[in-house]
Amino acid sequence: MSKTLTFAAALLGFLAVAAGAFGAHALDGQLTEKAADWWQTGTFYLLTHAVAAFAVGVSGQKGLFVTGGWCLALGGTVFGASLYALALGAPSILGAITPIGGILMLAGWAFAAIGAIRR
Repeated sequence: MSKTLTFAAALLGFLAVAAGAFGAHALDGQLTEKAADWWQTGTFYLLTHAVAAFAVGVSGQKGLFVTGGWCLALGGTVFGASLYALALGAPSILGAITPIGGILMLAGWAFAAIGAIRR
C-alpha cells in the first residue's frame, strides 16, 4: 500500500466533494452557464481521478501502478483547479493549463494499463 498516495487521493476526494457542494450552493446563480459547466466538469474529473488514485494507493501494487496513481491524482488536480479558476473569472490564458491535466490523466491510465499487462 502506498500510504502517501492513498492519503493524497483521499484528500483530493474530500476537496472534490467540498468543491462540488460549494459550486452547488454558494455559487448557485452566481456563475454563467458556461462557468457552471466548467465547475461541474472540474469537480467530476477531480473526484473520479481521486477515487482511481485511491484505488491504486490501496491496491498494494508497485512500480508503474503507483506512477500511474500519482499521474491520475496530479492530472485531476491540475485539470480541476484550472477549470475552477476559469469559472471564477481567471484570465482565459489559464485554459492553456487544462490540457496538461488531461495529459497527466491519460498518462496515469496508460501507466496503469502497462502495469496490469506486466503483472
